[in-house]
Amino acid sequence: MVIGLPLGIWLARSPRAAKIIRPLLDAMQTTPAFVYLVPIVMLFGIGNVPGVVVTIIFALPPIVRLTILGINQVPADLIEASRSFGASPCQLLFKVQLPLAMPTIMAGVNQTLMLALSMVVIASMIAVGGLGQMVLRGIGRLDMGLATVGGVGIVILAIILDRLTQAVGRDARSRGNRRWYTTGPLGLITRPFCR
Repeated sequence: MVIGLPLGIWLARSPRAAKIIRPLLDAMQTTPAFVYLVPIVMLFGIGNVPGVVVTIIFALPPIVRLTILGINQVPADLIEASRSFGASPCQLLFKVQLPLAMPTIMAGVNQTLMLALSMVVIASMIAVGGLGQMVLRGIGRLDMGLATVGGVGIVILAIILDRLTQAVGRDARSRGNRRWYTTGPLGLITRPFCR
């Protein structure tokens, strides 16, 4: 998110840069995950750093694409109205475009998180620890219990993150009557399970 959101905002504001970066995003999205491992391991060696780099490369395109889409889908009449009321470019971005694009951006965040979690087991092949390492070690030793524990942990984490990002995106769409238990820190816990 730290890289993808600002990059998506910049590309939405610069069509020329978007034309240059779009083929790179296409290549990043269509290349199989294992193909990233070879050059990254050659450059960075084995460990956590190449695992993070590979995960970023693999998971970056959805948030960039959906940020561009969300900002470009903001109605032109709203942008024109905010400019006519004297909104600066910064105010236009933070008070008009980003709030209206938030559901689309949150869909991109959701996809990015799911792709990053799908990379956990693959990244464990280059000595990145964690749940992916448990799955890989369990498969290598034919210990289905260990592999299942790691796999179930990844699935539970994916479900929780999916529900949280959907709840934040849904909350951005509906700012109507909200119950007390769906706001604030308590809302992070209750919103994923409320309709």
